[in-house]
Amino acid sequence: MAKIKYVIKRNGATVPFTKERITNAIFRAAVSVGGRDRIMAETLAEQVTTLLEKQYKKNQYPGVEEVQDMVEKVLIENGHAKVAKAYILYREERNRRRQKEKSATDQRTEYIPWAKMWSVLDWAVEHEVNTVDKLNRIVETGRLAGLIEVSEVAYAQELRAVYESISDRKDEVKLVIVAGPSSSGKTTTTNKIAHALGKQGLRFVELNLDNYYFDLELHPIDEFGDYDFETPQALDIDLINQHLHTLLSGEKVLLPYYDFKISKRYLDRTPMQLEPGQIILIDSLYGLYPPLTDGIEDAKVKLYLEPLLQMKMKDGKYVRWTDIRLMRRMLRDTAQRAYGFEQTLTHWHYVRSSEMRNIIPYSETADFIINTSMPYELPLYQHKLSGHFSEWVDRYRDDPLRQDAFTRAERIHALLQTITPSSEDALVPHDSVIREFIGGLVID
Repeated sequence: MAKIKYVIKRNGATVPFTKERITNAIFRAAVSVGGRDRIMAETLAEQVTTLLEKQYKKNQYPGVEEVQDMVEKVLIENGHAKVAKAYILYREERNRRRQKEKSATDQRTEYIPWAKMWSVLDWAVEHEVNTVDKLNRIVETGRLAGLIEVSEVAYAQELRAVYESISDRKDEVKLVIVAGPSSSGKTTTTNKIAHALGKQGLRFVELNLDNYYFDLELHPIDEFGDYDFETPQALDIDLINQHLHTLLSGEKVLLPYYDFKISKRYLDRTPMQLEPGQIILIDSLYGLYPPLTDGIEDAKVKLYLEPLLQMKMKDGKYVRWTDIRLMRRMLRDTAQRAYGFEQTLTHWHYVRSSEMRNIIPYSETADFIINTSMPYELPLYQHKLSGHFSEWVDRYRDDPLRQDAFTRAERIHALLQTITPSSEDALVPHDSVIREFIGGLVID
């Protein structure tokens, strides 16, 4: 039995000490540099635990920083310099983020497309949906259908600029990438691009990156049994890049196949070769991640999607984009992936951590930034989700291991309490980006 029973978090909270959490941290750092030896991670975690137990007497508990220092020491002394560097860099990044959260502003200032935001805000002011109170008045006075119509028109106008750019460069464009964080509307946007430009004679072939996932057992797993597959390292990036180069050179590749029922990948399954004039279309969280398209420069068009809603809440703060996407993913996961609302909430910290490191920083490299928010979606989510968040607030309030879930649940619960609900799903067009999450999506 381990002598160390607890660890002291930075906020002073006491949580159970588990060797598995150390194993997960080491394995996650190893995965980030291409390693996938879980047995080695377990062996190193055992060394860390043994050294900590020698250092601390019974009923003495180390702090998180002391545990992390010991992990670094063991990694370096065992010759795992690359893994140690990845672990150290991750610690430094998390520390910088914590310091920013303590600063006077609680709004992220890096990587925000300010010019785009101002245009979205200008539109919101013009259409009187720049505050929750104004949105509520629209719902309460029966004008939701009109808001849906003008919102969909705005999204369509943004896509039209993309269509025109690709069409103008049709002889040189060989790769179109639709990227963005989780639940930003990539699937709908990708389908709309292929459909609209297909009518103009352009031919697209989708490269499904889901087939490039490593087997589920090769991903980090936490003490709750939740796998962290929300990183670019969950995909075989090297193989994707190799296949893209081969395809763009006109040669044939054998694509892998991923069986999601058993979470296993099979190599060399499906032949693929571009026909003259065909364009590769990629819909991926990590489409802008540089190693994915390393060496492919002039032949691509890159889109970055985000629900850039500009709406002030009653407390004067703006609705957070990540909260919109979390609610979207809850609805989609439940309908399409047999994943409960609460599972999505407790998994979201993995989603958010990865997108802050591997998705959002590359948004500025996109050729187009597309706003996929619809002001009318909040009343729909209030109707579908509001009752659940109060339960999670109560459940996780005093759970030190679920403070991320608690914070998000409390914030979204407070927001939804101020929104007038609507059950009028039927008003949403069948090809709307919102249909990707509430169901009934049809692109015709």
